[in-house]
Amino acid sequence: MVLRDGPLEGAELGDAGDRAAHELLAGALADARPDDGVLSEEGDHDTDRTSRRRTWIVDPLDGTREFKERPRTDWAVHVALSVDGTVRAGAVALPALGKVLSTAEPPPPPPAPGAVPRLVVSRSRPPAFSARLSEQLGGELVPMGSAGAKAMAVVLGDADVYAHAGGMYEWDSAAPVAVAAAAGLHVSRLDGSPLVYNQPDPWLPDLLICAPQLAERVIELCREPLRDRPAPRR
Repeated sequence: MVLRDGPLEGAELGDAGDRAAHELLAGALADARPDDGVLSEEGDHDTDRTSRRRTWIVDPLDGTREFKERPRTDWAVHVALSVDGTVRAGAVALPALGKVLSTAEPPPPPPAPGAVPRLVVSRSRPPAFSARLSEQLGGELVPMGSAGAKAMAVVLGDADVYAHAGGMYEWDSAAPVAVAAAAGLHVSRLDGSPLVYNQPDPWLPDLLICAPQLAERVIELCREPLRDRPAPRR
């Protein structure tokens, strides 16, 4: 937050935030867990990590666009631990809100969804998929910034569904998935299959985090589009 309160602006501020957060987290992990692998958005993507049972998956600044746009609060910091391909622990910080949600002290389950499910969606690039899903669920769209902010909106009860079909990287979802699962939410691929982490290629095609009461219906609606959707462009 010191950087964000300083004189830097635009791309210079975003680059400085990415770099400072990565250096802080990478240094702390190297000191505390020198034998573990690390996969960070801002680091060298050394595939040696895939030979290790334990790998930390880090997004030092999730939502650089929002971080640069003072006073937006919908950006986050992600740290997760993958063990044998499954996220076992994680934390998502929302620094602009003064909040940290983690598996160390799991958040309570959010309230059950109301009659009109709320689906979080990209504020800058809302995909047609989300609009179709919302219409089929009889829901409403809630525009928001980073992936972590969207996922934590579901955890905190400010939304009911985060369904992402456009592809993302492991560091975008690992920590949010850990926290959401600890809070009793449903987490999976859009077709209901498990999420697997610390893969040689860290690209994940899709993601679902939602209230458990809605999971079966959302998966049912998503299965047919999944078969027809082309592979995401990198």
